Amino acid sequence: MNSIVSYEGRDLSALEDMKNYYSWILETLAPFVRGDVIEYGAGAGTISERLLPIADKLTLVEPSSNLTELLRRRFAKDLRVTIIGEAAETNAPHIASNSVDTVVLVNVLEHTKDDQALLAQLVRMLKPGGHLLIFVPALQILMSKLDRIHGHFRRYHRSDLEKKIAAAGGNVMLCRYFDLLHVPTWFVLNTILGATT
Repeated sequence: MNSIVSYEGRDLSALEDMKNYYSWILETLAPFVRGDVIEYGAGAGTISERLLPIADKLTLVEPSSNLTELLRRRFAKDLRVTIIGEAAETNAPHIASNSVDTVVLVNVLEHTKDDQALLAQLVRMLKPGGHLLIFVPALQILMSKLDRIHGHFRRYHRSDLEKKIAAAGGNVMLCRYFDLLHVPTWFVLNTILGATT
């Protein structure tokens, strides 16, 4: 059964203006991006736009119908970009094994109910020497109402994510926390006080 998913994306609009935030993420990811790239949960295309100059081909997979339309308009003139309106869990099983150089998920895996099954599919589709690049919210102790509003099933500890990737058949090259400086502020504002903006 087909269903149309729509996501307002107000949080994405707010985050899109955080240029330093995205530049910081891409500085970390860019050395591992090459060739045929798939970005799952492409959203409004903020990360996609930064991936395009370093990819040979870019496939953007996004389940929300209004955001896929936005992506089509945003990348209409670039023949290297393919846009697919589908969830990662639905799309990944149909991608051939050993066919993709780079898979990117920025703030996506935490939305996946069965993250272990998805990780196995993502590792399977990578060519030898390919890279799976994942950026997720950290530390389960920081799980808050804001996480639940945005459909997060979990937050990740480094060791847990490493174990899940290993169980999926991947080898972890680099796994680190990104912004520990702001953990106390997040804990007070979001986890204890329940801020949702």
